Parts: sequence; structure tokens; C-alpha cells
Amino acid sequence: MSGDASTRLYERVYPSTGGSLVLMDQPPALETSVCPPGATDAERLSLGYNAAARLAAGSVAAFVATADYLRGRGLSAPQVHAYDVENGLAVLEDLGDGLFATLIAEGTPERPLYETAVDLQAVLHAEPPPQVLAVDDLCWPLLTYDTLALKVATDTFLEFWPQFANIPAFSADAVAEWDALWAPVWVRGEAGAKVFAHRDYHAQNLLWLPERTGVARIGLLDFQDALCAHPAWDLLHLLQDARRDVSPELEAAMLDRYLAARPELERASFLADYRALAASNAARILGRVFARQALLGRPQYKAYMPRTWRALERDLDDPGMAGLKAWFDRHVPAEARA
Repeated sequence: MSGDASTRLYERVYPSTGGSLVLMDQPPALETSVCPPGATDAERLSLGYNAAARLAAGSVAAFVATADYLRGRGLSAPQVHAYDVENGLAVLEDLGDGLFATLIAEGTPERPLYETAVDLQAVLHAEPPPQVLAVDDLCWPLLTYDTLALKVATDTFLEFWPQFANIPAFSADAVAEWDALWAPVWVRGEAGAKVFAHRDYHAQNLLWLPERTGVARIGLLDFQDALCAHPAWDLLHLLQDARRDVSPELEAAMLDRYLAARPELERASFLADYRALAASNAARILGRVFARQALLGRPQYKAYMPRTWRALERDLDDPGMAGLKAWFDRHVPAEARA
């Protein structure tokens, strides 16, 4: 089975009793430390990127506890049949191969899939998440996607893009201006962090399960990095997918659908936060994911860069992003945007 861009591996297995299951293998020694609850910013930074950005470092405990929470909400996370946290192993329900990205590429109409994925977000956001996800003897904290986590993720653009694009490193003045321009975005992101966020909610992590009903028709994968985050977070991953084209028209229609399902949200404020956080995420993807991976000798990631730049440029066209748009125009000219 194909995995994701992490150190995690999947294998379909066939028990003698019939049917199939999925073995998830996450070697625990291949990731840096997770964020301890209550750690200071300095402590998180000293532990490395996973702790600073509040990633789960592939923790099987995080996966098992999060799967149980999602299933308890009536959603289609895989049932966990067995697990070994110490050795990074879990045996999972096999939800099949019907990834959104695959089905759409084969001709399945995309709009009904996206409508259901957006409806799932509205259902999930209707209740505040717990602070701790617990199952059996496991307890996993659902931390907040806070200012530091947002900052260190966005700042990876500063670290990796100049190396990839072969341009000079950004000056101290440029970095100081970057920090000042992004700071209000990160503060708004933390202030609005009130709902469960899958954190990697896109067409290669969502399965279509037509035999089920309602939002349970969405099979969920790769959710172990979940946090308490702004409600725009999973939507921007879905609607500004770095790996497949989602038209601006579909994006707008799905945002309208979500806002209609959550009338308590103030539309203009939500959309401004959506654009700002989407721009922050695009910078992260261009830096931490695509440029870094290309520098590590994985050139396939270059193919996704133009799409992500287009999304970032659309987000920067929002009137509230004028300062950051000017920063990119000054410091990352068109010829440096691969």
C-alpha cells in the first residue's frame, strides 16, 4: 500500500479468518521528540521541530487515541484491532483504496465528495473537543495550534526556500519585517483555536465509503497530528490542496456551504482568517515540505510548487494581506518562485 511523506509504512494483511486488515508500522526512533504538555516555548524549541510545531512524531498512541475519539463522534476512522505503542505498530480496519484523489482522477464527480467532506467539518466543529483523548490506558493531549507552532512552521520558508531557489538568504531586516507582518496572523490563529483539526485534511487522506451514510461516508486517515485549531484549518487544507487542482469556484462554493452550516460565525472575519492562515500554510508547504524534500533529493515535489505558489498569490491578494504581498514582491521575485 502507498504511504504518505512521513516515516510511516502500511501493509495490507490477510488473516486466515478472511477479509483484510492494514498493518501500520511507525518506527518510533525515526522521529524527534513530541511536545510535552506544559513545556515552555524555549523547551519546545530545544527539543526540535516536532515539539515546537506540536507534531505527534508518528506516535501510535496519538493515532489510537484520536481514532477512538473520531469513531466516538460517529466518523469513519479505522477501527484499531491491536496496537503496540513501544514498537510503533498497529493493526487497523481496512477502509479500502477509494481515495478522493484517485476517484476524481478516474472520473468520479468531485463536488459531492467535497460537499460531504465540508459537511463533516461542520459536524465535527459543532462540539468543542476534549483536552485529552483517552482510550484503554492511553491518554494523548489535544494541544492547541498556538502562535509558536504556527510561527516555526511558517518560518521554514525562510530556511529552505533560498537554498532551493538559489537566492541569497533573507537579510535580518527582511526577517524582522516578516515576523512583524505574520505575528497578527499567528495570534488570530491561536485565538480562534477552538475546534478539532485533523491537520492534514486533503484528497489523499480522505476515502469515499459509499456503503455508509452521511458524513460517515468519509474515511479518515493520517490524523495523528490532530490539534485544537482554528476552524479554517482543515478547510484550507482541503480547498487549497497542494497535490491537486481545486478551482477557485469550488473553493468559494464550499466555503459558502460551511458558513451556511455554521451561522454563528461572522463571515467576513472567518474568510479573512481563512486567507491569512492559508497563506501561512502555503509558506510552510513551500518551505518545510516541498523545498526541503527537493533538497533531500526528492525532485517529485517540485511538480507541486507552481500550484502552491498560485494559491499563496491568491491569498496574498486579499486586502488584509497587502503588507505580506509587498514583502514577497520585494524579496521573492517572480523568477524565484519555481
